Amino acid sequence: MTTYWLEHAWLGTHVEPNVAVDVTGSDGTDGTGRITAVRTDVPTPPPGATVLRGLTLPGLANAHSHAFHRALRATVQVGSGTFWTWREVMYGVADRLTPDTYYALARAVYAEMALTGITAVGEFHYVHHAPGGTRYSDPNAMGEALIAAAADAGIRITLLDTAYVSSGFGKEPDRHQLRFSDGTTQGWAERASLLTDRPHARIGAAVHSVRAVPADQLATVAEWAAERGAPLHVHLSEQTAENDACQAAHGCTPTQLLADHGVLGERTTGVHNTHLTDADIKLIGGSSTGTCMCPTTERDLADGIGPAVQLQRAGSPLSLGSDSHAVIDLFEEARAMELNERLRSRTRGHWTAAALLRAASADGHAALGWPDAGTLEPGALADLVTLTLDSVRTAGALPRLGAETAVFSAGGADVTHVVAGGRVVVRDGDHVAVGDVASALTEAIAALR
Repeated sequence: MTTYWLEHAWLGTHVEPNVAVDVTGSDGTDGTGRITAVRTDVPTPPPGATVLRGLTLPGLANAHSHAFHRALRATVQVGSGTFWTWREVMYGVADRLTPDTYYALARAVYAEMALTGITAVGEFHYVHHAPGGTRYSDPNAMGEALIAAAADAGIRITLLDTAYVSSGFGKEPDRHQLRFSDGTTQGWAERASLLTDRPHARIGAAVHSVRAVPADQLATVAEWAAERGAPLHVHLSEQTAENDACQAAHGCTPTQLLADHGVLGERTTGVHNTHLTDADIKLIGGSSTGTCMCPTTERDLADGIGPAVQLQRAGSPLSLGSDSHAVIDLFEEARAMELNERLRSRTRGHWTAAALLRAASADGHAALGWPDAGTLEPGALADLVTLTLDSVRTAGALPRLGAETAVFSAGGADVTHVVAGGRVVVRDGDHVAVGDVASALTEAIAALR
């Protein structure tokens, strides 16, 4: 057993000082350790305990990631454009990926996530094949590279293997998208079925979008996920152009199309959910379909501000993702969701800080198929994230206002210590396994240019 003594701990509703957390079930290297006890009012560290000064939170879950997009940071900020012009630059990076270069990049990106307190990632994975669509000898070589990268970076992964078989309604994949396509969703299902869960990895499914999966093939993906009890994610109404094209092709919104083909439901998460009608919001909330907001990407790509408040009120659980990795910082994502709503509504306080932290932790983990993570309580996976309370951002914070400090003052740079499933991943601000994460990122990105 390992014991951690936490100077201050956020316990989901409030902060407690002087908390001891016991962790067992892991040798500290395989990431399967669980919390067996949370003891409050422990005024001094027990003998042999690891002392974590500052504010300790449960691990954060990045519910939507495209790891290779990290190579685009800053380079796509030259000039003007739209989501669609950005996409062409993104395709250029995708064209240059190999299993080896993707492993190197993803390992560095996941290490960057760990440094900011992320202990699980939902990787929305669609670069399946070699350029031109040729299969690797292992048809899941790219997905396996991502699973290995997460293990070596010390975080858990839900590989959301993504069906992507058309370039638009009634259109064949273009030359870039041939890497993404299995021809049909039946072909996708056969390949995805070769992937297996492991202690740090779960296999989920994704519909890239209604433009990328023909309507008569949506049910194949939904049924594959249902048979396995696996998470199912989908980019939904990110762009008005896609909504217009769906109306022209099917006479309904993308949300209605997904509902008609059995995609919505409590294991499903819609990513972005930006341009929705009132009827769409009712369908999403009424089916308990989740919503993953990615505010830093949505503002970077000029997508718009999604109706997160209305969605949650309708019954849609909220989670957060860094998506294109213009920023990797879930504290910023949580803050941005509230601040975006303030800009739109000109009123403040749409969520409590505790609710925003839950979206970044417990609800994000649940959206990725890890309902036993994201809380500091017995039985949960032993994920601990400690923030310093004496940085230039957090100095002067009142410890009892820990959730407010985390969301509205702190950032990923204030994370000093990360434990993921009982495994120490970050110590004193340094990544234990990867070491110099900046150099790892520099080398991996340079290999793609």
